Amino acid sequence: MQREQLADFLRRRREAIRPAEVGITDGPRRRTTGLRREEVAMLAGMSVDYVVRLEQGRSSQPSTQLLGALARAMRLSDDERDHLFHLAGHQPPPADGPARLARAGLIRMLDLLGDTPALVLSDLGEILAQNRAALLLTGDHTGFTGDRRYVVYRWFTDPADRAASPPEERERHARQLVADLRAAVGRRSGDPP
Repeated sequence: MQREQLADFLRRRREAIRPAEVGITDGPRRRTTGLRREEVAMLAGMSVDYVVRLEQGRSSQPSTQLLGALARAMRLSDDERDHLFHLAGHQPPPADGPARLARAGLIRMLDLLGDTPALVLSDLGEILAQNRAALLLTGDHTGFTGDRRYVVYRWFTDPADRAASPPEERERHARQLVADLRAAVGRRSGDPP
């Protein structure tokens, strides 16, 4: 992670965005031309303190979910988003297909669940975000690449994934995963599921 470069990039992007670009009214008494840290925090669904720490180079490595929320909040282009991920020491998510980052509102909801493990999955079963309780319970599932990004792939190819479910539930779970995948592929291709 390149803390100083990340801090500088975030500051410059925040200062370059006009409030009207993100739906914030620009009152006559406003002294700041760009966004305030409080506004970035609100748009990204994170604390002002965390935004301050990021901009001062004092934070730990931000998660891919938080980077995605910042990229959306600051209306970054794909190239700028990729640069942000690289500065933070992460591989940027592929730009192909539907949005592969959880929306800021869903991330806020995950945080509100506190000690209840929760995940956000795409329609194809890719884990887009997980809260701290899920991370502690099952480990980080947001950093997989290739086919391993998908729950259904890991279920059928990784015995350790199946071992996490009780033996009497495995067949039912496998059938449900396949049914969900068929339905998602049907919706995406325009064919009936």
